[in-house]
Amino acid sequence: MDHLVSMRIFERVADEGGFAAAGRAMDMSPPVVTRLIAELEAYLGARLFQRTTRRVSLTEAGQAYLTRVRQILQDVDEADALASAHTSTLSGRLRVHTQPVLASYVIAPLLSGFRQLHPGIVVDIEVESHRDPLIEDFDITLLGTDASFNADIVARKIVDSEVILVASPDYLKRSGSLNKPEDLAQHECLRLKNSDGSLRPWRMWTKQSPADVIEMNVDPVLIANHTDTLLRAALDAAGITSIAVDIVAPYLTRGDLVRVLNPWITGRLAMYAALPSRKFIPRRSQVFLDYLVDHTREQTSKALAACEFC
Repeated sequence: MDHLVSMRIFERVADEGGFAAAGRAMDMSPPVVTRLIAELEAYLGARLFQRTTRRVSLTEAGQAYLTRVRQILQDVDEADALASAHTSTLSGRLRVHTQPVLASYVIAPLLSGFRQLHPGIVVDIEVESHRDPLIEDFDITLLGTDASFNADIVARKIVDSEVILVASPDYLKRSGSLNKPEDLAQHECLRLKNSDGSLRPWRMWTKQSPADVIEMNVDPVLIANHTDTLLRAALDAAGITSIAVDIVAPYLTRGDLVRVLNPWITGRLAMYAALPSRKFIPRRSQVFLDYLVDHTREQTSKALAACEFC
């Protein structure tokens, strides 16, 4: 039994939630995956998975083993990366954890360009909305948070972003333009609700007068806990919504959406890339972060420039 190979297969079965899915991901047949896991369990003298007809799940021993296996495999990958750090071709698997909205509007649009520059790097993206992602289990964990975010983690700021009001040109043509925040009361507003289902007023200010904050309690025509839903509705001329510039940047640049009530903003957010606490950061992580920063900031700058003409 190749112990390292068995560890990688075990990790993939845990991540994929099944032997067949792990086999497809690793280009192996399910019987081979099953046999190697059985050999690993026999070697360890412990059952790692609970099997059902639909899915496998980790046992308590399996969960503890997975935590150590991830670190061991990361150490092996780092050793490989160190050995090849001075080569011109980068390779290996880059594990990225991200929230759904960042996956759709920040990560996905840059993947083609990044892959053209670094075809040897396999980007493995885990999209979840957990409150506390397991940062140590991934090479990079993207976090969208308040601009005042300050946590005891290793993190690199990707971009600061204003939260602005946007609508489609068709909606504004149908419903009329806005000249002051109070005009929102006469318009169809699309609101993002909090995790507890509540709605906070839109707090609005300008960069020129950040201390002069007004609060607008507008009655929404659509409430959702899903940014994609609100963005899609805004694109379809359903109304006005509040969203971060870095998320909506491509639509502003193309003119699919326009900024409403410029220069008023409804918040400030930031995007961070959290990194494992280990000292060595693989070169593939570094080049991805550099590309992410350049691409995101460029798109945001273009969007803000387009807003000047709104």
